[in-house]
Formats: sequence, C-alpha cells, structure tokens
Amino acid sequence: MEADSTGSVVGPPAAEDSSSPDVDADALAFPRGLLYPFPFPEALSSPSCETLVPNFKQAAKLLGLDSKLEKSLLIPFREIKVECTIPKDDGTLASFVGFRVQHDNARGPMKGGIRYHHEVDPDEVNALAQLMTWKTAVANIPYGGAKGGIGCSPGKLSCSELERLTRVFTQKIHDLIGIHTDVPAPDMGTNSQTMAWILDEYSKFHGHSPAVVTGKPIDLGGSLGREAATGRGVLFATESLLAENGKSIKDQRFIIQGFGNVGSWAAQLISEAGGKVIAISDVTGAVKNTNGLDIEKLLKHSAENRGIKGFSGGESIDPSSLLTEDCDVLIPAALGGVINRENANDIRAKFIIEAANHPTDPEADEILSKKGVIILPDIYANSGGVTVSYFEWVQNIQGFMWDEEKVNAELKTYMTRGFKDMKEMCKTHNCDLRMGAFTLGVNRVARATVLRGWEA
Repeated sequence: MEADSTGSVVGPPAAEDSSSPDVDADALAFPRGLLYPFPFPEALSSPSCETLVPNFKQAAKLLGLDSKLEKSLLIPFREIKVECTIPKDDGTLASFVGFRVQHDNARGPMKGGIRYHHEVDPDEVNALAQLMTWKTAVANIPYGGAKGGIGCSPGKLSCSELERLTRVFTQKIHDLIGIHTDVPAPDMGTNSQTMAWILDEYSKFHGHSPAVVTGKPIDLGGSLGREAATGRGVLFATESLLAENGKSIKDQRFIIQGFGNVGSWAAQLISEAGGKVIAISDVTGAVKNTNGLDIEKLLKHSAENRGIKGFSGGESIDPSSLLTEDCDVLIPAALGGVINRENANDIRAKFIIEAANHPTDPEADEILSKKGVIILPDIYANSGGVTVSYFEWVQNIQGFMWDEEKVNAELKTYMTRGFKDMKEMCKTHNCDLRMGAFTLGVNRVARATVLRGWEA
C-alpha cells in the first residue's frame, strides 16, 4: 500500500485501544512515519463480549455489586445505526452502514475510536465500547466508553470518496457526539486526516470545535507526543511492574512481537532506557541478537525495506518461535490471541506486558499463572494512547497547548499512579493484576453511577 495520486497523509498515532481485526497484512509492514493513504493499527483481533463479560462478572462478584446495577452497567447507553450514501468518483452511488455505540457516560463524555473496515458489525463495536468504559476508568480519566465504525473497505475507496463518506457519517451523528458528549478518535482504517474531516464537518453545525475529536493533525489542535503515547505508556507501565519486583529496565532482556507504531516506539524507548531488546518480529519476519538489536538501525532498515526482513544486525528466526524464545520480558504488541494453550507452557518470559489488545487467551492466562509468570493486562498496559488523547482534549478546551515534555511527564504520572491503584485492588481482593485492573475500572464506574442516582 503506497501513497497514491489522490494524495497521502501521515500515518496516525496508535488507536486508543490498539485493536484491529482482520487487518491487511501488508499494511502492518509499514513502520511509523512513512506516508501512506489509510494505514491500520497493528492488532488483528478484537475482544468479544464473550471475553469481556466473564471478566466483568468476576469483578462485579468481587466488588459485591447489586445484580440490578451489574446488569445496568453492561447495557449500552445508546446504539446508533445510520445509512451513508455517497456519489463515487465514477458517478455511481454507493451506500454504507455506519455505527456508533455509546456505552456509558457516568464518569464523563464517552470516548472511543471510529474504524473503517468491511467487517464492522454491531456486536464487535459493542464489545469495544464496553472495553473503553473500563479502560478509561482504569486510567482514571473522566470519560466513559464508546466505539464506532463504517462497514467499508477503505483501501478500495479514493481519498475523495473517503472524505465524502466521513462527512456524510458526521452529518448523520453530529447531534449525538460533542465535546462534552462523545469524543471520537482514529482507529483501524482511519487516521488524523479522517479526524480533520470530522472536525470540519461538525464545526459547520456547531462552530469551531477542535475538542470534538482527538488524534488530529498538530496544525488543527493535535497534541505533541500523541504518536508515541501508547509505546511510551508501555515503557512507563513496564518500569512500574519491574520496580515492584525489585528490577529495572536496564537489567532485563526484551522480546517484542510487532514493529508498527506501538512495537517500534516501545522498542526504541526501552532501548534508550538501557533495556536489551534481543528479538523483534513483524509480518515480514523476525530477527534476533542475544547481545541486543540496534533499534535505530532496525527502524531505518524497516523504513527502507517495508519491514524488518533481511536486517543484517541479527540472525533471522522463525516468527512463530519468537514468543517462546528465552527472555525476561515478553511484549506482544501486534496480534490478539497469540498466547494460547498451545504455546503457553513453552513461554520462558518471567513478565508479559500486553501492549496489544487481548493477546492472551483465558486458558493461557491460567497456565501462565500456575507457572508464576506475571502478566500486565492490556486494559492498563496500552492505555497510554487514550490518556494522551485526554490531554489533547484538555488542551483544546483550554485553548492552551502543552510542550512535549509536559505531555510525557503527565503521562508518566498517570501510568505510575494507575499501577499503584491497580496493585491496591489486587491486595484488597487477593487477585491477579488482570482482575485488579477490572475491579478498579468497574468499581469506579459503579461508584459514579450510584452517586449520580441510577435508580431515579
């Protein structure tokens, strides 16, 4: 997928929830910073309601939630389905279906990405909206959860067709989103240019409103530090976990699966912090160097060759064996469901940092727990993106932009405090980190709901 004659736009920051099912594999080979029309975030698998509900129910049980309140928290606030008909470049008409699920607004405006993909469906959008409710609560930012999408194949539409589709979708939902109502962001198949079109179309109805979307271009009110936010959040989360266990980044050997936005930033930042990244994979292959890979050279090679395959700074290995290579810290930053019952027993890492969404199956979770492997859950570990989206929203409302140093310092504060809050819940309920994160998120939403008078 290369920049075409219709114009190209800079690739987006990682999606707020880093989840993207059935992504075109070729799109994943592109490193950050290249120009290409509508690139996708990395993860190929979204959590389903079947995955989320058991975690929610277990958290509700530990918290002793009222059964009526428990049921209420699962039901979306609003589900929107709209028809979007546009004229194509050849003069024919094409119709698409757009969705927006607004899950919960007890703690503030609803927040979540808009994805363009031919398999977008209400059930998937519903699950992702619910996930955003718990994720924003874990991060302790004043949002609820939402998610949206249009059932289309963005790679088969021209830039002008995508713009028309985005504007029609915005026209259909403009009175249901807003600065203090529901704040969209980029997701799979959308990017900063998509957000610019939504901002412009929304502003025709409501006046200039830069805070109505996040993940915008810097020139239209986007935040510095947003591109690296998810990867930097992974660094801060890893630092917190290692410090809790008497270790530091400098002492550890890292393996990272995925070298898109999240994986490449995580690799670069971990390397700069003194960590030894010994193996990395992307869709083109995998490379290993027990003495540590030169990440700067790998980034350059990946940019020039559309992937890490052929990198001379290490030996080529089978990508399928990457997860079971000997290391201290394993960071799955690409696909969902990659750690499963087939390979869980062979994993030799002592710590797993879930930079991707739902990389560990429940069965693998149980196996790894018995082995003593500590897993830092995705709902916390990859929340850096939505946290810096919150900073962007704050800057837009204030009309006062921060420098990148302040953005990064505030992100570290939020990630560090989030880890401490999660650990407190683990101690209170005698549970692992995943359930600590879920009890933390669900408890915050439940408390806000009760305080607002949910039975009235």
